[in-house]
Amino acid sequence: MSAVSVEPFLRYSRFEKPGYARNRRKAAITVTTAALIKSSSSFTCCCSLKPRRKLLSNASSFPFLDLHRVKTHTARASSTDTAVVESTNDVVFKETFPVSRTETTEGKIFVRLDQSKAKEKEDQWQQLTVGCSLPGKWILHWGVSYVDDTGSEWDQPPENMRPPGSIPVKDYAIETPLKKASEGDKFHEVKIGIDPKSPVAALNFVLKDEETGVWYQHKGRDFKVPLVDCLLDSGGGNVIGAKGGFSMWPGAMLSNMFLKADALASEGKDSSSRSKDPKQETRKVEGFYEELPIAKFAVIENSVTVSVSKCLKTAKNLLYLVTDLPGEVVVHWGVCRDDAKKWEIPAAPHPPETTVFKNKALRTVLQAKEDGNGRSGSFTLDGDLVGFLFVLKLNDSTWLNCMGNDFYIALPISSSIPALSGAGQSEVAPVSENTVGADQEVSHAIYTDGIINEIRSLVSDFSSEKKQKTKTKEAQESILQEIEKLAAEAYSIFRSSIPTFLDETALESEATEAPKICSGTGTGHEILLQGFNWESHKLGHWYIELKQKIEEISSLGFTVVWLPPPTESVSPEGYMPKDLYNLNSRYGNIDELKDLVKRFHGKGVKVLGDAVLNHRCAHYKNGNGVWNIFGGRLNWDDRAVVADDPHFQGRGNKSSGDNFHAAPNIDHSQEFVRKDLKEWLLWLRKEIGYDGWRLDFVRGFWGGYVKDYLDASEPYFAVGEYWDSLSYTYGELDHDQDAHRQRIVDWINATSGTAGAFDVTTKGILHTTLERCEYWRLSDQKGKPPGVVGWWPSRAVTFIENHDTGSTQGHWRFPGGKEMQGYAYILTHPGTPAVFYDHIFSHYQSEIAALISLRNRNKIHCRSTVKITKAERDVYAAIIDEKVAVKIGPGHYEPPSGPYSWSSKIEGRNYKVWEAS
Repeated sequence: MSAVSVEPFLRYSRFEKPGYARNRRKAAITVTTAALIKSSSSFTCCCSLKPRRKLLSNASSFPFLDLHRVKTHTARASSTDTAVVESTNDVVFKETFPVSRTETTEGKIFVRLDQSKAKEKEDQWQQLTVGCSLPGKWILHWGVSYVDDTGSEWDQPPENMRPPGSIPVKDYAIETPLKKASEGDKFHEVKIGIDPKSPVAALNFVLKDEETGVWYQHKGRDFKVPLVDCLLDSGGGNVIGAKGGFSMWPGAMLSNMFLKADALASEGKDSSSRSKDPKQETRKVEGFYEELPIAKFAVIENSVTVSVSKCLKTAKNLLYLVTDLPGEVVVHWGVCRDDAKKWEIPAAPHPPETTVFKNKALRTVLQAKEDGNGRSGSFTLDGDLVGFLFVLKLNDSTWLNCMGNDFYIALPISSSIPALSGAGQSEVAPVSENTVGADQEVSHAIYTDGIINEIRSLVSDFSSEKKQKTKTKEAQESILQEIEKLAAEAYSIFRSSIPTFLDETALESEATEAPKICSGTGTGHEILLQGFNWESHKLGHWYIELKQKIEEISSLGFTVVWLPPPTESVSPEGYMPKDLYNLNSRYGNIDELKDLVKRFHGKGVKVLGDAVLNHRCAHYKNGNGVWNIFGGRLNWDDRAVVADDPHFQGRGNKSSGDNFHAAPNIDHSQEFVRKDLKEWLLWLRKEIGYDGWRLDFVRGFWGGYVKDYLDASEPYFAVGEYWDSLSYTYGELDHDQDAHRQRIVDWINATSGTAGAFDVTTKGILHTTLERCEYWRLSDQKGKPPGVVGWWPSRAVTFIENHDTGSTQGHWRFPGGKEMQGYAYILTHPGTPAVFYDHIFSHYQSEIAALISLRNRNKIHCRSTVKITKAERDVYAAIIDEKVAVKIGPGHYEPPSGPYSWSSKIEGRNYKVWEAS
């Protein structure tokens, strides 16, 4: 038996009025018409519904009516054996539940490659046509791969290949709409011209239906159209030009990503052994035509309305159920007498066409309404019953329930209904249901238009240079919150135009501010150790291994240690989490973890947990074969997945950040997701003893959600990984990296400063500085440090290496042999320095330990002041807090003589540090 969950009508809406999101889950919302639901924000079907007089704290601005006592007139049932609905009753509850069902439409997609002579050239061009027979708003999401390019299967095509209306997607793809050539055409199609002189080897694409947001793939992979014959037998089953089938996206992208490098390498070996003639390898494919089946699944929205009234003569509850679902609808129902919600069969009379099911429940066939639009049923229930439970059966394999649970309607008891002051009178005048619906719809439209206009006004304000310069921190935070409520698109506009948060004056103010404890800084004197590398999981008992080093770590002067992700994970390193409450990982079990944290605390060292909140691996496939259904304690469905990641068919809202394509990206705009994650973080704090968080891939979701999580879990210290590319021109690093550090500062600002961020900008600049001997790069145009540490030092966590950039991964390894110049920089400068495990437990240990000791001895902290005294080709030098002088680079430098006497304390290869006395 399959179950279809009840879903909101507007599940893509991202705006909810403040207060409403909090109250909608309290099961006290009264709604008068289905039309109101369709025009308002998303509603969640609740499983415990009790009437209240005051419905919403902000009801005056969003006017739901109090229908605690509204007179209504309903038809008398046709049978004396069934429920008798009196002509005048008190309606004590009415709710409309949106429900959805799926209809399947089958069609076909075709791909044709043929010759088409260019209009202005003699050479024969090729023309690729992609078409689809199903109605919809189809988009071709495509890219190309080039001859001899094994680095990527997706690149943007040459300009002359792009059809009109094409839109670039970042730097790797193009989106082109499919259109009908004429009104009578059966197919939507797009034609792509291919220059015979072009080095393009293949075209890769997927189809997207904009109306449903669903992406379509070929056998679980991207469509691949080879344009050279050596790729015809490249394998994988997704090559067009040979017989094959077509199905919806089954989410096989994870394994493809992990195996891509090996596959490319093996394909390269195979092709080299097979092919002897280089000319034959690049011969153009002459043409083909192929059709493939396609199935489109359309979600049809319906509703079920339940109203409960009190019979004035018998004191019984009269329940009326009506739905617009087509065909035969059976109500599988029962009642309960207490909050345990145990199903019972109520006493007769029962509605017509009611049968008993296994002495546990009743089944009633709803009757067709007189106007032919939908079905309805009436139920008479004793006044001492607590609740009415039901599910709807459409056929033997399709049932409708309330988000995985039975519908539950709490019934009013007699004492909860105020006595009538007189026969036939009530406290509220009779209200026409149509009038209520119309009034609500108009009020809501006015309210919505007003909010949208306010947001537009905010966006317009950002275009004013004068206002940009005078924005206060409080105003920015307020605007961030409002824009997040509207949509991720509005936020992206805000993020691209927000002014720099901290200017020089603000920096000077912060530099003189006394260190204080907050989650973005700790005490301000923290020194962080990353307590693992990429290979640590291979031992199988890393927690035990690290426990042997606690004494040494503490004696070296570290105040905070960052531990690896603790949860069950698809990848052994922990960054593809699955069941968040299962803490038995490749690093050890939960008891070993708790003991490790306890022992660190015994030495006065705080512990950070690595929290992967952006994405989560699913336990089950959905009906389309896509991995987006979760298990374990947090058994979310696909509403928890963002809608704009083509790999996982999420039904949530659009992402508020960049997507991580290896796993389902979590939709943090969903209230139930945030509630569950806050509870999980609190559980980790209490159960394990974590003091704070290292937050993985925070580019993937808005910093305002991070603030929500940190406000709830109250960490001692928190730092986010916001890692994206620096600015380059013709392959060389730009001197001005303001745009890069601005993006990191924007994220920190979105968290209201509750979290710091790894200073990726500083790491990138140090790379080029040391590799090219260009030490002038370490001073920006204002003579300040050029990274985040130069703009917002208290929130900058400086580092030179971690498990991703170094270790055995080596994605962005620090220049070899120059590590100590990097540590001399970050351990003497403001910010919160982080030391990598591989470096502290190496021959660098004594030098790093000496720098840590000097930092602590001189009380350098995250807000210390920096005066850059030299930034030339071969040397950089600075004085920090007028206590410490440092130089890195092969060039000569001595601190200036003056009120202080400088003595050399630490010296190594191309670096030197002095103390003032």
